Order: sequence, then structure tokens, then C-alpha cells
Amino acid sequence: MSNSIFRKKSIAKILSDVKSGHSDAEHAGGGQLKKELNVKDLTLMGIAAIVGAGIFSTIGLASFHGGPGVTILFIITAVTCGFSALCYAEFASRIPVAGSAYTYAYASFGELIAWIIGWDLLMEYAIGNIAVAVSWSTYFVNLLEGFHIHVPAYLTMDYYSAFTAHDQVQQLTASHHLTDITDTLKQGAIAWNNAPGVGSFKLIANIPALAIVIGITYLVYVGIRETKKATNAMVILKITIVIAVIAIGFFYVTPANWHPFMPNGFSGVMKGVSGVFFAYIGFDAISTTAEECREPQRDLPKGMIYSLIICTVLYILIALVLTGMVSYKKLAVGDPLAYVFNQVHLNAISGIISFSAVIATASVLLIFQLGQPRIWMSMSRDGLLPKIFSRIHPKFHTPSFATIVTGFVVGVPALFLNLTIVTDLTSIGTLFAFVLVCGGVLLLPREAAQGGRFHLPYINSKWIVPGLFIVFSYLFRNGLQELLSGTTNKDEFPFYLFIILSTVLTVLAFIKNLSLIPVLGLLSCFYLMTQLGYTNWLRFLIWLVIGLVIYFTYSYKHSVLGKMPD
Repeated sequence: MSNSIFRKKSIAKILSDVKSGHSDAEHAGGGQLKKELNVKDLTLMGIAAIVGAGIFSTIGLASFHGGPGVTILFIITAVTCGFSALCYAEFASRIPVAGSAYTYAYASFGELIAWIIGWDLLMEYAIGNIAVAVSWSTYFVNLLEGFHIHVPAYLTMDYYSAFTAHDQVQQLTASHHLTDITDTLKQGAIAWNNAPGVGSFKLIANIPALAIVIGITYLVYVGIRETKKATNAMVILKITIVIAVIAIGFFYVTPANWHPFMPNGFSGVMKGVSGVFFAYIGFDAISTTAEECREPQRDLPKGMIYSLIICTVLYILIALVLTGMVSYKKLAVGDPLAYVFNQVHLNAISGIISFSAVIATASVLLIFQLGQPRIWMSMSRDGLLPKIFSRIHPKFHTPSFATIVTGFVVGVPALFLNLTIVTDLTSIGTLFAFVLVCGGVLLLPREAAQGGRFHLPYINSKWIVPGLFIVFSYLFRNGLQELLSGTTNKDEFPFYLFIILSTVLTVLAFIKNLSLIPVLGLLSCFYLMTQLGYTNWLRFLIWLVIGLVIYFTYSYKHSVLGKMPD
């Protein structure tokens, strides 16, 4: 048996395990996942996950900071995701099984790194889904208000937000700063004051957030075919509405609002990176459905790339419409699309947008609730989690127990907590996964292209990467001088790591003739990670340390690969 924490699972072993019926670790030769998805379904799933809360909420704050130049950020993010998508496509064509970046890391880096990325993905999906469920609740309650249906505030928000709002309102009232009491604080205070309870304990919970998680979890539990049909219907509806909004909005654009194009410079544009990237991470979830694809080696790469291109075009057009209809200075709002149409007195369009936002965020939640159990399942197959997590339902052919656990992991926190303040963790976790996937491609042996299977084109980076390194070092020479002078603070620490990584990769690219696309993907993703701040890096590292404790106390001992003879 292998004692190495970097023991690798060969691609041949991964494929043979799935083919021989090891999908269900609890029941040898048990049920397998149904193959229901084609390239159209995968493309729509990608769009479902990408066109969601980002296009209806976070794009507003990104536009406020970056002005019309936020379109550049969408292009940068799309190119970065494009490099990563091509690397994902290469892995998906070679290893068409569930597990996403976890499975890819197991084949390229070994077990410890695979565990780290699997643990990272579980955090990424869970926190992202909690944030989306809370966001959906807000849109849904606002939509009901439009129909004059009022839900008590204490049933639509989390306990902590209501408590802190009540406390802040009391302090501001006592200090006679009444003008500082925002509508959000008022709503939270009302929720606290009106909530039933006993003594100091109040019954405050986000019931709509729990309800949508239960509904989505049930849909994912009963089958991939039902999930596919629901996803396709929601995507077609919301894309139709988004295109209509773009078409109507362009008639109300004032070109003068596009000047200045980058009012706060490039740094202002980059302030929106976490929100924008959070909107783009959906194509990662597509790779978790590999075992449910009819032709995964052909269709998975196409689905990823098609969805990325379509969504990038939509985001750029939406950003131009938003910043053209009103000044970027007014866009620091939670519902920017509805807001700009209210500003031009098209209230009916605003109502349609609110309805579309409910559908859009539900579809995002659906795709990520679909993806997370399949990662639990893959880790369980390898013995890194208890066997029950890879149980396949005999009737529905879904990872049943893992799906239920995912529902609890997302639904209960969404009921009582508001984790939207740590959604940057989702972005940093996803970028970390992308970094490892791009790096993993560099470790794979080069193979000749095969018919019907995607193959990442090889471009020699021997001269290109060193050339880019020299050009960017010159363009950002002032910032580098300041950074290396030792006068910067701890927030610059991640950028030090980027300088070290880019230097090492530049040398390796020259010596070993590395493939260009994964090198650019690795560097661009790591650069975006440096923009997410020291605090998020610290939270991320704490989560990984917790994961390492679990690995060395349970997973290492129970690893299936570790029990196999050398």
C-alpha cells in the first residue's frame, strides 16, 4: 500500500472504476447516474449558473466603482475564465467523470492536493448557495410586494441582521443621527421589534430562503431529467427577458454618460472583480455532471465554451446599457436593472425584471445544488469521506444522501445567517480551483488529438511568456518599485506571491517549453486572487487548515488508493 500523501489515481483507474459500477461505494455494482445531457443542455446549464445574481445585483456596485469601464473587467474576467475553461475542457475530455477539479487534481497532483481542492469546492459551493438563497429571498419578497402581498419582516431576514439593525438604530437615535438610519436598518429594526419570542429571544428566520433550498434540493434529488427540464425552461425565459431589456434599454441610453469611461482609473475597474467573478464561476459546475452526459468528451468542452461566450456578450451589453441610461454614480444599489428603468419611468419593465431576477437566481441555485453532491460523491468513492456520501438512489439514479446533506448545509444557515459578507470566499475558492486545474494540465502528458474529443491546442510559451513578463514589468514598474521598497502593508502580501509565481513560471516556460494557454490561465487566475484582499486570504487559509485536520485524522487512513498494493 502507498503511504505517500501525494499518491496519484491514474486516469485509467478512474475510468475503469466508474465503468465497472463503483459509482455507489455502499452497494458494490450498484446504480449509476443516468446519461441524459447533451451539448444544448450543458450550454443552458452554464448560462443558468452564470446569468444570475451578478447580472441583477453585483453588476451595479461594480459599475459604481468602475464606471462604463467595467466592460473591460468583464472582458478580462471572461478571458481569464476562457483560459480556465479550455483547461477544464482538456481534463473533461480525458477524465469524463463527476468530481470536477477534485478528480482532475487527483490524477495530476495527487491525493493531498485533491483533498484540498475538494474541501475548497465544498466551501465554495456552500457559501455561494447560501448567498444566492438569501438573494433569491430578497427578490421574491420584493416581487410579492409588487402584488401587494406583505410578508412580515421577521420572516424574511436572518437573526443577526435584525439584531444588529435594532442595536444600530437605538445608538443612532440616542445620538440624534436620525439621517443616518437607512431603509435597510429600519426594516431590520422593525423585524426585531415585531418578532414574536420569549424574553430576549426572538423568532426571526428567513423562511423564503429555506423554502427555495428545499424546493431546489427536492428537484435535484428526484432526477437529472427533471432538473434538466426545469433548468432549460428557466434559462430560455430569463434570456428572453434579458435580451428584451437590452433592446429596450438602448433606446434610453445617453452616450454622454459613458464619459469618462474609467472615472476611477484601472484600480476602480478592478474593485468589482469579486462580484464580477462570482457571476462567472458557473461553468465549473458543468464539469460535475460528466457522468450524466451522453457524449462527455465531445459535449462538455463545447457546453463550457459556448455558455462562457454567450454570457460574456450579455454582460457587456447589460453593463453598457446600465452605465448609458444613468450616471455610474447612481448605481450603488442592490437592484440596478430595476432601478435604471424606474429612473426613465418604465415601471412595468422594472416589474418584469424583478420577476426575471427570481427565476435567474433560482436557476443559479439549482445548478450549484446539482454540482455540490457530486463532489461529495466523488470524494466518498475514493474513501476520503464516509461511504454513505456516494450512495446512488436505486430509482432516481442521483447521489441521494449527498443531495440531502447539501440541502441541510445550505438551507439551515440560509434560514438563520446572512453569509453574503463572505461571498468573496466563493470567488477566491473558485480561482484557487482554476489555478490548480491550469497547473494540472501542465503536468499531463501530451497526447495526439483524437476524433470526437476536445484537445487543448499546444502553443509554445518559450518566448511569449518571458516577453509578456518583461512588458508588464515595464508597464507596472512604479507599482513594483513601491512594492519592493518595503513600504507596503500586509494587504500586498498576496501580490508578493504573484511576483514569485510569475517569475518561476517564466523561467520554466523558457526552459521546458510549457503550453501557453494553461500558463496564462494559471497566472491570470492567481492575479485575480491577489485582488481579493488579505482578509479573504486569511479566511481561506483557515478553512484549508480545518480541511487538513480532517484529512490526516480520517481521510488519509480510509483512502481506497492508500489500501491498494503498490
